[in-house]
Amino acid sequence: MQDTPPPAATLWHDALNQPALRGDLDLWASDPALRAHATAAGADAGHLASYGARIGTAEMRRLGDEANRHAPEPVLFDTGGRRLDEVRFHPAYHQLMQVGIGAGYAAIAYEGGQGGHATHAAMVYLTSQVEAGVCCPMTMTYAAVPALKADKALFARWVPKLIARTYDGMPRPLARKAGATLGMAMTEKQGGSDLRHTNTTATPEGDLYRLEGHKWFCSAPMSDGFLTLAQASGGLTCFLVPRWLEDGRNAIHLQRLKDKMGNRANASAEIEYHGAYAHRLGDEGAGVSTIIEMVHHTRLDTALAPAGLMRAALDQAHHWVRQRSVADAMLIDQPLMRQVLADLCLDWEGALALGMHVARAFDGTTPGDRAFARLGVALAKFINNKLCPGVISEAMECLGGMGYVEETGMPRLYREAPLNSIWEGSGNVICLDILRTLRREPLAGESLSAELGAATGHDRGFDAALKAHMQQFPKLPDLAQARWYCESLATLLTASVLIRTAPNEISGAYIAARLAGPRGRVAGAMGQIDCAAVLARLGTGGR
Repeated sequence: MQDTPPPAATLWHDALNQPALRGDLDLWASDPALRAHATAAGADAGHLASYGARIGTAEMRRLGDEANRHAPEPVLFDTGGRRLDEVRFHPAYHQLMQVGIGAGYAAIAYEGGQGGHATHAAMVYLTSQVEAGVCCPMTMTYAAVPALKADKALFARWVPKLIARTYDGMPRPLARKAGATLGMAMTEKQGGSDLRHTNTTATPEGDLYRLEGHKWFCSAPMSDGFLTLAQASGGLTCFLVPRWLEDGRNAIHLQRLKDKMGNRANASAEIEYHGAYAHRLGDEGAGVSTIIEMVHHTRLDTALAPAGLMRAALDQAHHWVRQRSVADAMLIDQPLMRQVLADLCLDWEGALALGMHVARAFDGTTPGDRAFARLGVALAKFINNKLCPGVISEAMECLGGMGYVEETGMPRLYREAPLNSIWEGSGNVICLDILRTLRREPLAGESLSAELGAATGHDRGFDAALKAHMQQFPKLPDLAQARWYCESLATLLTASVLIRTAPNEISGAYIAARLAGPRGRVAGAMGQIDCAAVLARLGTGGR
């Protein structure tokens, strides 16, 4: 009897034409665009080199996966029926928080080093590539510091704990903690972004106030305290509400956690104040002007986070197309693929450049710096977040069907993409803020004009586009045209930053594809640019 030949079926179980698994990634060393724009913004390159190498490791990415897979859970009562009002997180969440807080995410801007806000902004960009959910509590902690300047005593009590570089996730009073975090609870069901309709009330009781009301969104409900708004006798007022008092829990009752589309590692809750004790922060009636300092700084982070998300998606797509072949040619060598990726890279690098340039203004000390920071951060938040979902969607498509599979990380990035556009003022709110700032603060408009003027004379396409914008909008537009106006202005500002901080091949390609020539509406539908130069900004292996 003849022997049966060994089956050849084992061949189809080999992983052929598949990219290699990725190990540790150095998110600083592998990102020449970040190194260039962070340096131009005055950031601490040594600190970022250390953090980029740490946060990009396979272990950190694994922690990010676990923090999302094991979502936070509310624990409202103990076994005896007593209120706990706590949220339990997977250990991976706490480990990521310790890494970020320990590296100075919330502290470095206030430690006196050069380029503190720019260094912080780059850390937001880096952290967002690994796990964006932990950015929210760390960002609010960072952003609360300038708002607390409204009260010297509260500043002295809280700020040393907020910038201590020590993460303590245990539920206990501030005095017993080496480090603390601060959250925010402003939005109510009836008002949304219209804070004038806030219904929460504040009644004085000695040196404190008692709060009664419902907050529709409380970000990071396990924070050690919250900045919140309530109606006092003198009008809408800002308060700091500690989660714990010295003798026990404050009367902040957790109602439920929001079942969000993305950002799942981070808890967002509905809460109620049932006579919760609160410290007044600033004068009665000055609530919006007090808390706006916190909002202003959170907007910096919402301008940088989408750049990080875009970078993560494009890095994944680039890794894929460099190692996968179709029709006997590598995908990266296919002209259409190169055109699409290069087009997407222009949005990513433009977002990074603009965000870091605005962060530099946060480190400035002149009235012009402050005026530009307030206007520039709104423009960066608006344009960067409007571009982010489209970039990530197209990057997913570069992987084909695998881009739709959770283990690639692409779906998580896609779910995260809309968040920063919605948080701290959705698109329309930001456009209205931009127009309001230009009307009320002449120095903001002057600073912006100086920024745009500094880039003229280097590229005829930019000069022509700036002239066309001024002809289209000789004065501030009516409200129906606000988005067109803000998009145009933000794109011009991005181009002006790239002219001053990026190689000519990059700024020239951006201007040709965004300002100077005809193009279609989808990625890759543009004229010829230097794809090789643009793709090289993605780092190792760019061809």
